[in-house]
Amino acid sequence: MRIVVDCRYVRTGRHDGISRFTAGVVGELAELHDVTMLVSDRRQLDKLPDAPHALVSAPTSPLEPLVALQVNRLRPDVVWTPMQTMGTLGRRYRLVKTLHDLIYYTNRTPPPEFAAPIRLLWRLYHLAWWPQRLLLNSADAVVTVSETTAREMADHRLTRRPVTVVANAADPQEPGRRNSPPTRDLVYMGSFMPYKNVVALARALSLLAGYRLHLMSRVSDAERLALEASAPEGSLVFHGGASDEEYRDTLLGATAVVTASKAEGFGIPVIEGMALGTPAVVSDIPIFREIGGDAALYFDPESPASIAAAVRRLEEPGEWERRSAAGLAQASHYSWASSAAALLDVLERVGR
Repeated sequence: MRIVVDCRYVRTGRHDGISRFTAGVVGELAELHDVTMLVSDRRQLDKLPDAPHALVSAPTSPLEPLVALQVNRLRPDVVWTPMQTMGTLGRRYRLVKTLHDLIYYTNRTPPPEFAAPIRLLWRLYHLAWWPQRLLLNSADAVVTVSETTAREMADHRLTRRPVTVVANAADPQEPGRRNSPPTRDLVYMGSFMPYKNVVALARALSLLAGYRLHLMSRVSDAERLALEASAPEGSLVFHGGASDEEYRDTLLGATAVVTASKAEGFGIPVIEGMALGTPAVVSDIPIFREIGGDAALYFDPESPASIAAAVRRLEEPGEWERRSAAGLAQASHYSWASSAAALLDVLERVGR
């Protein structure tokens, strides 16, 4: 069986969520089965396994509706793409698509890095359910990254195709058992889109004297000013796009990994923190209950007082160590190896 995997969403700089998901799954999938990788920029190969590849048009290219004509030349039995938007006109192979979340149906602000025409199409696409159904039903099977998203897809009857969970994960870590850190540092990794609700974390700092919030991602000048206006002076640490090493070191010295997000498809930073033994303090929303289990602490994302109270629980004797150990155990349920095995099972079922 010839498997082709779509790696065109892998970032040439630092990973975003879909990029890390793609690289993590494909890296392990290549250990289980021969694959050919689709890339649109050879620099993407730096983050991918040593496997055969083919150069095709970018997913944001006007050629995307006809990309299947390029893929047909590879004579695949089955293709997996980590998005749902891959063009299918003229395809001569089986296809498995991915839907990560339904965030943009209720939070319609598109990612700012998109060009203006794509942002407009993004908004229009999420005004109704039928375009999503059309794209998902153009595949032979669908995967998603969490049970929470799978349930939401079923609730909205988004596809007639079988849906399988291929979960996100964290890169392998070996931190061992840890003790409560001497500093009071909180870590947030992620974008500053409105639904991420980072300002709630900043406001909670006024109730958390002595704590600092490390913001690991790049931030615009306007977003930085808004956050600084919401938090006590000196309580925010802007890393401006941390390397993987800087991110890991910051997590290893932190009291907690935090997020006040109101919607997620998964939440890789939560697992990344717990995999290093850093407790998670997160919004009380279904996806975080799924991936955080009994290890995480939960708060009302609309209430800075609730956020502060959840963080303060880690100051109770023995609580930090207990949550750290529980987080390590919870994170161990997720691995790229198990996700790749789940994906291969789908590909073999569809491709034969």
